Amino acid sequence: MRFNSHGLKTVYLKDYRAWCLLLSLLAMAALFVFPTHKRNADIYNLTFVIDITRSMNAEDYRIAEQPVSRLEFVKLSLREFVRSLPCQSKVGLGVFTERRSTILFEPIEVCNGYPELDKSIAALDWRMAWAADSRIAGGLLDAMQLLEAKETALVFISDGQEAPPLNPRYRTDFSALNGKLKGLILGVGGLQPVPIPKFDPKGQRIGVYGPDDVPHRAYFGDSDLNPEKIEGYDARNAPFGKHAAVGDEHMSALRESYLQQLAAETGLNYQRLQNDRPLIDIGQSPALGSQQSIESDRRYYFALCALGFFLAIFLI
Repeated sequence: MRFNSHGLKTVYLKDYRAWCLLLSLLAMAALFVFPTHKRNADIYNLTFVIDITRSMNAEDYRIAEQPVSRLEFVKLSLREFVRSLPCQSKVGLGVFTERRSTILFEPIEVCNGYPELDKSIAALDWRMAWAADSRIAGGLLDAMQLLEAKETALVFISDGQEAPPLNPRYRTDFSALNGKLKGLILGVGGLQPVPIPKFDPKGQRIGVYGPDDVPHRAYFGDSDLNPEKIEGYDARNAPFGKHAAVGDEHMSALRESYLQQLAAETGLNYQRLQNDRPLIDIGQSPALGSQQSIESDRRYYFALCALGFFLAIFLI
């Protein structure tokens, strides 16, 4: 049988529309036949416990040349970090104040649970705090105890400022948990002291804390000072002396050496969150993740190919 130039065979060979339609159908078929493929990736299971005490309102970070608080910068960094994680990674969330940590929810898968994760992080607020004190070491110990039996790594985020100041005689003992939990202490804040914003009972800002608003040394338990050097010392009635201490606890800076000391005592790593070093670079560490073979969704690739070939029928 013979086809002339206007025959069916010639038409199909020269008509690109037929080929585009065929390729579009093949791409659609591949979408259902090969929806995923296996690949190796670093998968993370992390629980973030965030300091929400008053010093976290100090503004020593900048976004778009505007000052932002430590807590706000942590929230923005964490939301960006969650978006960057590969599917099958999990993230949990908790908060710390006083000497207790509370887990708001245990780790959930970042792709299926992304809307809930993002909204929960965005809603974190210093007004969620149930006490004004900030016992960093106690909160860290509590977080480690809560997560000890869980298959998750801890990321404890704080500026390290104990309030009231810590009495050196009463150190938190981490010996029972040292090295038993994988994780990271993430220091936040600048190294130069800045004022701590002050708010009224309705949450409205009314200035900053002054020297007379906060204690400048520990007044709990036995004094760590030599009684002979304490003016007005009385073992029963004034073990710390009769005069109020003077200091700069009304200002706040990252207590980096203290957090590094806590990291050494707990077996956790220490890193600092800075404007020029985002959480993505810190959190996606091989030490916090594990190499796993995962099913990666590639349906979008075939869907885009099918759409492209189909649109070419009408646009070219």
